[in-house]
Formats: sequence, C-alpha cells, structure tokens
Amino acid sequence: MSVTAPTVFAILAMAAATVLTRVGGLVLVRYVSLSPGRRRAIETIPPAVLMAVVAPTAFVTGPAETLACAVTAIAALRLPMLVSVILGVGCVAALRAAGF
Repeated sequence: MSVTAPTVFAILAMAAATVLTRVGGLVLVRYVSLSPGRRRAIETIPPAVLMAVVAPTAFVTGPAETLACAVTAIAALRLPMLVSVILGVGCVAALRAAGF
C-alpha cells in the first residue's frame, strides 16, 4: 500500500474540517445565551450519539454485549461520557470472563 498525494490531502482536509467544526462551536457558544430548555437539549446530544454507536452492537451480538450496552445507556444518563464508556467496556469484559 502506498501513500499518494490525494490520499494525504483528503486526510488533512477531513482533519481540518473536524477541528474547525469543534473549535467553531466552542467559539460561537461564547456569544449565545441558552435558555434552560435549550441547554438541556444540547446536553442530551452526547448520550444520544453514544447510544447510536452502541445500539447496533446490542442487537446483533451476544448477551454480554447486550447487557453491557444497557449498563452504558443507564450510566450515560447520569455520569460523564468517559465514565459511561469505561463502565460499558468493563462490564462486557467482566461478562465475557464470566462466560456469558
């Protein structure tokens, strides 16, 4: 496999788009006042994205993964995202070790 100039350009363009959207959001949010309802709606986006990534695993794999997805979903409602992911990974590892 060789690395060509168009491939490198595509990777750099995608990286720039990712960085600009993230930084742009952080810059713009400083100039916008959010009502409590809007703030709550925005705070639900990370758990929703996590569930969109995790849910297909819950439906097409074994019981260990399904239970771990449930643990992750419940944890994502109350805990920080990183803690939720760590709990989900730890849960699936423990359940697989237990023979599920």
